[in-house]
Amino acid sequence: MMTAESVATGQRSHVEEELLSAEEVARVLGVGQVTVWRWCREGSLPCMKIGRSWRLRRSALEEFLRRSERSSTLVGQLRSFVQVPDNIMAIVQGRELMSRLDFAFLRVGEARGGTLVKYQRDDPRLPSTDELREELRRAGMEVDRLEDARRLRFVTEVGEPGNRMEEMRRLVAGEAGNDRSIWINFNWDLSTGIEEALAQQRALTELVEDSGLVIQTTVLEDDLDEWPGATQRQAHVMHSGTVWLSEAGLALSRVVPPPAL
Repeated sequence: MMTAESVATGQRSHVEEELLSAEEVARVLGVGQVTVWRWCREGSLPCMKIGRSWRLRRSALEEFLRRSERSSTLVGQLRSFVQVPDNIMAIVQGRELMSRLDFAFLRVGEARGGTLVKYQRDDPRLPSTDELREELRRAGMEVDRLEDARRLRFVTEVGEPGNRMEEMRRLVAGEAGNDRSIWINFNWDLSTGIEEALAQQRALTELVEDSGLVIQTTVLEDDLDEWPGATQRQAHVMHSGTVWLSEAGLALSRVVPPPAL
């Protein structure tokens, strides 16, 4: 026979089972609490605010995970993978896949309300800025509107790639105070040598940690194959995530701290 006390206890247990805190959701998804808070504010997660805290029904979290698993598009897969801030190394099988991945990355940044920056080397073998604009339009991006709002910028790099870090620091300083994340995409340029390129990536990692930057550095698989094994390992661990894209499929992975003994 159930007493009033046991009924009340059962109701409390039901609520505790159904409602998860932002900390619990972050632990399940493997992201930071700030990311969960942002998803709640944006409506990506159907959260409710109780007092000053966000709460999420377990069934809503399960549905969010099912939607992520069902996503068959490159944009959908990246949306569930990329965090803010983030520093991603993307490895692709060819230049066509490189363009697809770069555009998908920018589409995710657009959906998250970020400022988008596409770096491009001044190289006649690569698409011009106008060609990039047209390709983004064909991919469904409202290029003109985003450029008018100063949310999309194309940067043509002339001179030494080593100037990139100073340019990015100026960009971060210029965007300070507008409460928008900054999504930067560029291709790994080894014209100055692998060691210098790695040094730039280390500096980028430090810059990401102290800002709202999301950086994706894309490298061709053939170029990566020419690196010594130790150099490849260095490149992987200095990024928080790795994306592999080939004709055979897509692989996403995260670098996590070593587990305790």
